[in-house]
Amino acid sequence: MDIDDILREVDPTFHSIPQEQRDLQDLTRAYVAERCAPELLHYPPDNLIDRVHENIKRQIERVEEMTGDMDPKTNFALIVIQNELERYRFILRSYLRERIRKIHKHTLHYLSSDELRSRLSDIEVRYATARQSRLHQHYMSSFLAEFPPQLQNLNDTAGNLTMIDSPDLDSAVFVRLLRDTLVESRGVDNDGLIEGKEGQIFILRWADAKPLIARSSAELI
Repeated sequence: MDIDDILREVDPTFHSIPQEQRDLQDLTRAYVAERCAPELLHYPPDNLIDRVHENIKRQIERVEEMTGDMDPKTNFALIVIQNELERYRFILRSYLRERIRKIHKHTLHYLSSDELRSRLSDIEVRYATARQSRLHQHYMSSFLAEFPPQLQNLNDTAGNLTMIDSPDLDSAVFVRLLRDTLVESRGVDNDGLIEGKEGQIFILRWADAKPLIARSSAELI
């Protein structure tokens, strides 16, 4: 069950909402979650980003068709459409920039396993791979070439120590429960298990909040 299923339970009229509006809601939730989570989340499924791009393209074409009409009613509608278009574009740009920021910060980490790669879109995988390759070439030409061959790898894990920088899974996040559920948390002194109620807000370590998000029992805020 995902968040759409939960919304359908809470609001039976959910599917009467136009697809474009639902896409905007899904994109907004994805953006908020991406901003709040300390690690890269999975790329949105069901071609959400492609549909958003198409919606933006249609709105731009509509604005171009309406531009130049001197009818006051048309001009007012044009202002509304332009504002909605800018909102769409702002959320999409901000979401993609946040993902790029995380990829930049931990490129090797997200390329280190198939599970982590699966969180990226095909374009993001190609971008991260090309960026890491160019970065390694730059390091080689700058200073790595002077090191012994065994010390030239940027992903060395010798001696049970890794050179790959990873996100901090103990970072604190805020979550809002979407249903009654048990909330498990790890504290400094001891661990705890709380009976959480729908709508309650908790501050948890990301490692503890992640299972709640994965089974759509909570959302990041």
